[in-house]
Amino acid sequence: MFRIRRVYDNALPLERDAIIEVQEILRRQFGALSKREIASLPQKLANPIKYRFHTILFVADGMHQQVKGFALLNHAPDLNFCYLDFISVRPGSSAGGIGGALYERVREEARFLETVGVFMECLPDDRTLCPNPALIKQNRARLRFYERYGALPIINTAYETPLKPTDICPPYLVFDCLGSAKPLTQESARRIVHAILTRKYGKICPPGYIDMVVDSFRDDPVRLRPARYLKTEPVRVQPIRSLEKRIALVVNEGHDIHHVHDRGYVESPVRIPSILKGIEPTGLFDRLPVHHFPERHIKEVHDRTFVEYLKRMCSRLEPGKSVYPYVFPIRNAARPPKDLPVRAGYFCFDTFTPLNRNAYHAAKGAVDCALTAVSQLLKGYRLAYALVRPPGHHAESRVFGGFCYFNSGAIAADFLSRLGRVAVLDIDYHHGNGTQEIFYQRADVLTLSIHGHPSFAYPYFSGFAEEKGERAGQGYNRNYPLPEQVEGHGYRQTLERALNRIRKFRPRFLVVALGLDTAKGDPTGSWSLTPTDFEENGRLIGVLKLPTVVVQEGGYRTKSLGTNARHFFTGLWSGALLPNNSKS
Repeated sequence: MFRIRRVYDNALPLERDAIIEVQEILRRQFGALSKREIASLPQKLANPIKYRFHTILFVADGMHQQVKGFALLNHAPDLNFCYLDFISVRPGSSAGGIGGALYERVREEARFLETVGVFMECLPDDRTLCPNPALIKQNRARLRFYERYGALPIINTAYETPLKPTDICPPYLVFDCLGSAKPLTQESARRIVHAILTRKYGKICPPGYIDMVVDSFRDDPVRLRPARYLKTEPVRVQPIRSLEKRIALVVNEGHDIHHVHDRGYVESPVRIPSILKGIEPTGLFDRLPVHHFPERHIKEVHDRTFVEYLKRMCSRLEPGKSVYPYVFPIRNAARPPKDLPVRAGYFCFDTFTPLNRNAYHAAKGAVDCALTAVSQLLKGYRLAYALVRPPGHHAESRVFGGFCYFNSGAIAADFLSRLGRVAVLDIDYHHGNGTQEIFYQRADVLTLSIHGHPSFAYPYFSGFAEEKGERAGQGYNRNYPLPEQVEGHGYRQTLERALNRIRKFRPRFLVVALGLDTAKGDPTGSWSLTPTDFEENGRLIGVLKLPTVVVQEGGYRTKSLGTNARHFFTGLWSGALLPNNSKS
């Protein structure tokens, strides 16, 4: 068994290990490659401007992440073509369809990028060009493989001219039109060939060589060699399941144990199936099991005393009984009362977030979901969604409130911060006071919140624009409080400002606290965002093209939750996956 995934850079351990394995395959399979060329692979992935190609690396790996094969594709957006640099299977391993799957993924990407086709070099099957019988056999097998897809050598040109008179086996230039009926024009072919020779071989080509080869393309349209090995139609390629094209979905299955039936308590279990009903028909999601994580991850963000109190208090409550905080430590916060129910106010900041027997377990389950979603980013997904309740962004390091007990998004961000800088974008209607407080003195996590102004919106006492962080965190907290009435266009203007601040910060990861309570008709909000607005907001966030974990926060109008969630993730996916120059 194997999977196909894209390696974007060498920032994560999984990606670094994959690049090292690909380099080892290059050394073993392509002996003529220089050490310098092999060593440059990470730089090519990270710096397309320098190399004048956008290098795309796909790997096929197994359950233990060992690379079984890879394809290295160069995209030239300025000339709208792709060049397949290398495709190879690990020596000594059974191919098992890996080569075909990789090439199908290459073709899918080239179509996705809306290119004219894929160009590649293949050694010749002509004995006058390659007198070695063993090589001829290998070359024929390779050309037969590509012929299955309709990829054929371009003929009537001087492309096969050796760089030196003594060289043997000069390659054909093979072209895969990706099933298009549109012919390759002479003008387009000349520009593309000039780019290939200049960008790949410019330093070793003798004077006049490139112009000679380019001028030899005289057929218009360019002619391809008739199929030699297969007499049937080219294969119809099926879409390849590649992790970066999927969204990892992790659902807090045990969320409904936390069900408060009291009148006016809108944070109800029905929210989860309402969202699932909306998003699952998109076909974008891989639903994955939840892994359980040690409590220490919670205690790295939340005060140990607070966590232990919550756990102990919930365990002592009778099923069906809730305790609401009603006494708060304004006068003497240093001396909490002994009675556990009375002490609830010591760890809470409102009167409508109750403790019950299952509150701790549901909140711990939400944290497990968020960390599971994080772990999927580290396994190759680019987008992951923790669909959880209770929400978390109001929970501060020492207190709970606003339906929130543990701050799942902040715990996810703290976990990711060990691997690089993290931006947390809170797009809930209400200010993410907990996330702000947790990271207020840190510079490695940028926190941004777009919310209703605290003069009228919960939690009322935080979320002002002048709150920008303290000490090391000065300048790393941004609040965007908005007026009571906001529609889609006005919201997007603020969102763009927040996204520009994220770009300036240049994080390695993004955590999105997704509130669907910005929607028209939500019982806890006053704004009027529509499904179309959610889709466009998602697209703008996706265009950041960062590994992104979305953690569910608010959203209480169950009638529209699924529709709005579906539009948000459709936009997020399209923004993250479509090329920057796409018209879509």
